[in-house]
Order: sequence, then structure tokens, then C-alpha cells
Amino acid sequence: MNKKILLLSSFALLLLPAAAFAGEASEISSLPKALDLTHHIVGYLSIAVTALAYVAAMSEEVIELRKSKPMVLGSAVVWFAICIHYALQGEAKAAAIAFESNLLAYIELLLFILVSMTYINAMEERGIFDGLRIWLLNRQYSYRQLFWITGVLAFLLSTVISGLAVGLLMGTVAAAVGKDRKEFVGLACVNIVVATNAGGSLSPLGGISTLFVWQHKILHFHEFFSLALPCLVNFLLPAAVMHFFVSKETPAASTSTIWLRRGSKRVILLFIVTLAITVWSNVVLELPPAAGMMAGLGLLQFFSFYLTKTAHEVKNEFAHVYKYFGVEAPSDNRKQDFDIFRNVGNVEWDTLLFFYGAMMLIGALGFIGYLDAIAHFLFGQISPTVANIMIGLSSAFIDNGTLMFAVLSMHPDLAPGQWLLLTLTLGVGGSLLAIGSPPGVGLLGQIKEGYTFTFHMRWMPVILLGYFASIAVHFWINARYF
Repeated sequence: MNKKILLLSSFALLLLPAAAFAGEASEISSLPKALDLTHHIVGYLSIAVTALAYVAAMSEEVIELRKSKPMVLGSAVVWFAICIHYALQGEAKAAAIAFESNLLAYIELLLFILVSMTYINAMEERGIFDGLRIWLLNRQYSYRQLFWITGVLAFLLSTVISGLAVGLLMGTVAAAVGKDRKEFVGLACVNIVVATNAGGSLSPLGGISTLFVWQHKILHFHEFFSLALPCLVNFLLPAAVMHFFVSKETPAASTSTIWLRRGSKRVILLFIVTLAITVWSNVVLELPPAAGMMAGLGLLQFFSFYLTKTAHEVKNEFAHVYKYFGVEAPSDNRKQDFDIFRNVGNVEWDTLLFFYGAMMLIGALGFIGYLDAIAHFLFGQISPTVANIMIGLSSAFIDNGTLMFAVLSMHPDLAPGQWLLLTLTLGVGGSLLAIGSPPGVGLLGQIKEGYTFTFHMRWMPVILLGYFASIAVHFWINARYF
């Protein structure tokens, strides 16, 4: 299997980033009580466990083991080894503080993504996404038009919604409208992955790497939008090439009717309000983004309470749809509620737990002492531009959120333009391979026919061209930041 061969051959490439981009979320590495374990058995064990955990996670589709399992277990093994050694040296408190600071960084990320995914699940449960699919089919767009529509929607939605959710949503739409055209599904999915990663790179609300930089107050919220044109070039250049390989034919229209459940439009409005609160509270009150998102979750909880309590007042949850067609709604005695905790429970926990393991492993390697030497090489001995481009290319193999967390832990002294470059390369570099970003990994598991690892890799040269073109545009229009 080509995928298995590539995963095995990338083992050597994995070892360097796993150790090289090791870091932590706090200043604990600079404390006097931190021990240098880089040449100790604990350090060697940590590198080995981290490498094995990443290889197992990357081989998820081959060994059929969910990617979160090796990461969570690996992080537990590494941190217990560190804490046991520190306890034997009488410095157990220092290791405990390091663990807690890494845990705090993860919790902020967890709460942000948890609320975002909960809103996505709520909108899906209310029928919003299914309605979008039916609407697109009924408009009788050609395959080429659908190729561009799904790509543009993915680019725009990913600026405010997690890339995994956008990728799965648009991938479902592409698979539904092109169920008889495997080639179209494959091309549309590649385009969606590129568009999602590009859109998420210009907004701290859409990408994990940009969220990290925003949370650490390295760049202001408005500064991220200076990457709009480079990200647009990164999306449009590969899409323009793939455009000529998409069929000009038009798929059959859908015979289904759009059925939006009661409160669907208000859920969308609440999500917009939540994003506005998040940005305002961070810019004006300097609160972490998770604070605004949790406030929005509270609003959604009370709205679910309202829908449940007022369900008896309407005889059918789709009464507004019947009214639109001028038909009296039939009585429906089924329970009409909106279980917010069901939406919370249905979030992508495998991805969230994967990030827990990744962040804790990276934090552990940084606390051990591998941070300083690597930071000195990447941001001291070679050009920051070259370093950032290399790190971006590495994100084709390792999740960009993990890499950004590692770089932030190195505390490099970079100009704002270099931070923007790093945000750009990490965000769009994951598009080079299907396993390089959450949208690609999600679509590999969801799309059964048309989109495969090898099909995506076939278009890697075009995506790589867009990668370097976006870098060139960034240096051209954002020279004032350097």
C-alpha cells in the first residue's frame, strides 16, 4: 500500500521534528531547578516514546487505531518518567508546576474548540448543513461551478469555524453532489483541504496555529488579516490548475425539500454573537479567547432550555416549513427538545484528545532540555525565513498546532513579519499531504471513494507551487512588518 510505504519512509523525517520542535507553554524551562536530562535515560526514553506515538497516530488508517490513543498513553508515560526522576532528586514540585502550565495551555485550546464544535453540531442537528447541500443541488450548478463554490465556501467558513468541521461539511457536500463522479469528488476534496487551511491561516478564529499566536498576544487580532492576499493566492493557484480537470457536466437536481428545525436561524445568530463576544473581550478586556467562547456556550445552553420548555406550544417542529408551502402542519407528539449536552458529547473527542497528547509530549520534551539547542539552530544559526519555511514544510507530516505550540515554547525573538510568515507556512503547509492537517485526515476517514492519500499526493507539486507563491506575496505586500 502506497500510504503504508510513505508512512514508514517518513519515520526518519518524523524523528527530527518531534525532538526539534520540542517545547513548553511557560517559563518553567528557565527556572534554576529545571534539570538537564538531554543526555539522560529519561530524555532518550521521552524521544523514543514521542516518535512511536506520532508514528502510530500517523498510521491510523493502516493499523486502525484511533490517533488519540497512542498520544494520550505516550504523554502519560513520559510525564510519569520525568516526575519520578524529579521526585528522586527532591524536586518533585518543579516537575508538577511544568505539567500544570502545559495543562493550562491545553485547557484554553480545549474550551475554545469545544464550544466551536458544539455550535457546529447544533447547526447540523437543526438541519442547516443538509439544507445547504440540497440548495446547491437544486440550483443546477455544473461540476466546475460546484468545485469553486465548495472551495470558496470552505475558504470563507474556515476563517471563523474549525478546519476539521469545515472540511467534513464541505466534503460531505462534494460527495453528495458528485456521488457518480469519483474524479470530481477527489478534486473537490483536495481543493477543500487547500481552501480550508488557507482560510484558517488568516484568522485566529479559524486555525489552531493562529489561535496559539493570538492567545500568546504576539500579534493583534487585526494583524492576521494582512495574510488575506497570500492565503488567497495559496488557494486560487492550485484551484485554477485543477479547474481544467473538472467535468463541465451538471449533476441531477435533488428531489428533497429543505427542512430546517425550529430555532435553526437563531442558532446561527447566537454563533455570530459568540464570535463577536470572543473578539471584543480579547481586544478590549484582554481576556483569553476561551472566556468569550464559554460565554457563548452559556447563551446556547439557555436557548436549548427555551426550545425544550416551549416545545408544547407548537404542534410540529417543522410548522414554519409547512407554513412556507401554504400547508397546515400535522400534529407531532414526539418530544421536541434541543439537548445541548448531546451536542457537546458528539464533538470530535478523538481530535481533542490527540491535541492533549501532542501538547503534553512536546511540553515534556521542552522541559527535559532539548529546547535551547534547537532554538539556537533554527533561529540563531540559520535565517529565520529559511527556518519558518522549513517548519512549514514539516507541517505536511505533523499537525500545525503541535508545531506552533513547540515554536512558541522556544520564545524566539522574531519580527512581526516573521511571525506572520510562520503562521502562513504552518497553516498552508499542511495541505501538501492528506495527513498534514485535520481537514485532510478527516476526509480520508469520511470519503469512501474518490479521495485517497495517493490521489491527494498526485497534486502535491501544484499545491507546493501555491505554497511558495503565497510566501512571495507575503514578502511583497507585508514588507513593513519585517
